[in-house]
Parts: sequence; C-alpha cells; structure tokens
Amino acid sequence: MDAIETIETIETVETDAGPARVTWHRAKKPRLVLAVSHGAGGGIEARDLQALAAVLPGHGVSVALVEQPWRVAGKKVAPAPKTLDVGWRGLWPTVAKPGLPVVAGGRSAGARVACRTATELGATAVLALSFPLHPPGRPEKSRADELLGAGVPTLVVQGGNDPFGKPAEFPNGSHELIEVPYGDHGFAVPKRAPIDQDAALGIITEGVVRWIASLG
Repeated sequence: MDAIETIETIETVETDAGPARVTWHRAKKPRLVLAVSHGAGGGIEARDLQALAAVLPGHGVSVALVEQPWRVAGKKVAPAPKTLDVGWRGLWPTVAKPGLPVVAGGRSAGARVACRTATELGATAVLALSFPLHPPGRPEKSRADELLGAGVPTLVVQGGNDPFGKPAEFPNGSHELIEVPYGDHGFAVPKRAPIDQDAALGIITEGVVRWIASLG
C-alpha cells in the first residue's frame, strides 16, 4: 500500500484502568473505523495488527491500534478480564468520536474483550483474531460462550495450528471463520510450510477487506 494513504497520529486516553494509547492509521476518506487491541502477551507490533493497519486505510477504513493501560504502564502481564473490559470501555468514546461505524477488534485476549462488550458499546461488528477458544491442551475450558454471545456480525481469523483452538474446534454459529493454513497463535507459519509469511498475512488482510465490504 502507498504510505501516503495513511495519516498516523497517537492519542493518550484516560480510562478508569489507567491511561490507554490509540495509534491511528487514518484513511483519507474513511467510511468506517476498526478499533483493534493486542493480546495478553504482546502489543500492537503484532504482525497481523500491523498488516491490517498498513492495508485497510487504502480501502476506506481508519485503523485505531489500541494499547491497553497495563501495556502503556510497561507491565508484562495482563490483568483480569474485567479490568481489560474497563480499559476498553474507557477508550471507546475516542474511537467512536469520528462519528463513523466502529468494528470492535482484537487479537487473543483482545478478541475476547471485543466480543464481551460489543453489544453494550454499540459496535457494528467484531473482528476476532486468534480467538483463544480454550487454554492450550484444555479444550474443556471453552470460551465459546463469549464468541457466540457477541450479538453482532463476527469474523474469526484463526491459524490452522493455533494451540488455543484450531478452526475445526470452533462451534457452529452465526460467525464467519477464515483459516490461515499452518499459522500458529501469532499467525507465524513454519519455514517448511507451502505458504510463506507474506502469503499468510495476505490471507488475513484480503479476508478482512472482503468481510468489511460485506457489512455495507
């Protein structure tokens, strides 16, 4: 994507969980905002989040990369889910301020937050990247109720080898699911895989572009 299509700005937002940070990658003529947060073990430098921020503004979608307060504070471990929800609620007015429809998104723990709060906050849809359906090796500890309870159109993008839940493990529901073949929880693909890393990221960005276009 031509870099000139994106205008990047950074905002600090006060929430009841502490200061959060929003890095905007704005489209020139946006019709929608994707607000997307990171997981419990990383930040907005995640390959999938960066790929979406690079591509979507060229398709009329401003991308707001959200850093939760714990991450802004330099902590290494995420707090309890209810605290993540507090931070997300607190920054929502900032991502909604442009007055455009907002898709709530996140990777891993961030996807859970987006699902839990979508209806309450008035999200247009949910983008769940690497939704952690269960802890690795513990399929009985299912979090499917969070996904199925999102209450808005939902797209799951899942690595084919994600230990937190492979695509075939997901329950039937109204959500759509895109599989990234051979991808792990971070959508990394092995060097021996028949697709390379760029191709894997292309599956993500192209799939999200198509899905967002279908939202109307």
